[in-house]
Amino acid sequence: MLIVRAPFRISFFGGGTDFSEYFTKYGGSVISATIDKYCFLTMRDLPQLFDYKNQFTYSKIERFNDVSELRHPLVRAALTRIPYSGIQLSYDADLPACSGIGSSSAFAVALVQGLHAMRGEYPGTMEIAEEAIYLERVMCDEAGGVQDQLASAFGGFNRYCFDADGYRVEPLKITPLRAKEFRSNLMLMFTGFAHFSGEVAKTQQANIPSTLPYLHEMKSIVDEAQKTILHGDLDDIGYMLDHSWELKKRLSDDISTSEIDRIYARAKESGAIGGKILGAGGGGYMLLYVPAKEQGNVREALPEFDFVHFGFEKSGCMLMYENET
Repeated sequence: MLIVRAPFRISFFGGGTDFSEYFTKYGGSVISATIDKYCFLTMRDLPQLFDYKNQFTYSKIERFNDVSELRHPLVRAALTRIPYSGIQLSYDADLPACSGIGSSSAFAVALVQGLHAMRGEYPGTMEIAEEAIYLERVMCDEAGGVQDQLASAFGGFNRYCFDADGYRVEPLKITPLRAKEFRSNLMLMFTGFAHFSGEVAKTQQANIPSTLPYLHEMKSIVDEAQKTILHGDLDDIGYMLDHSWELKKRLSDDISTSEIDRIYARAKESGAIGGKILGAGGGGYMLLYVPAKEQGNVREALPEFDFVHFGFEKSGCMLMYENET
């Protein structure tokens, strides 16, 4: 039996430049950080005393003998690529799915690491991330980028660079005190409605040829944002987030909605400097940069929404428990 834990992430800058249609031609770059909110995957050998060989428990319970019987596309793909028969899998998470915090990719990363461990295999972190990318983007043919799998696998506060030759992970050398100060100016708020990132990503992907100027500018912001996070006036990050959000909305009509725009406007009127919808867009969690002294005003202006307390984390995906007996 084993338990795998994989963190969710907050992506700050460069989202969209991690789509292969963009970065293989122009190179991409993203700054993100994992947070202390996780998905958990429990795996064990299922006693062969039932009239089914395998079981997967999530919002549903799927019992099956052959992998082809599975409805869940990611687990079906994973068990096809990393076979293991006679298994029981159970999924749990700290935050809801379809909310922009990289939950599906965190699950993919946990699934890859866990299945390999069940087989007595322990691939490196980059190999785990790349295999999770392959499962989602190739085998499941899901639209989207590659930053989330890397973030959940590696953990921490990093800059990720992408080009035709592959991926690089560049840890940001942020001190604990600086990270604490940065975190103190961030608020994470659930908009109240989920989104289906694959559908939003499809339109964004299709629009890449006509949105290149916006993607180029979003990528150019990453350099300045990195310098500012490490050494500059942190309030400038709020203004950069605001500008990046305006650019991101031009990538697809599905990224924002009139309701999201109203929520964001109320946040800014009450003290937020900037922010963005996390993930592909269309709903889920909204990240706001709000100086600590203004955060009470933002909460009062948006009383119907839930704010999530979080911290940054450094561990990435890891085996929390493994018992061979």
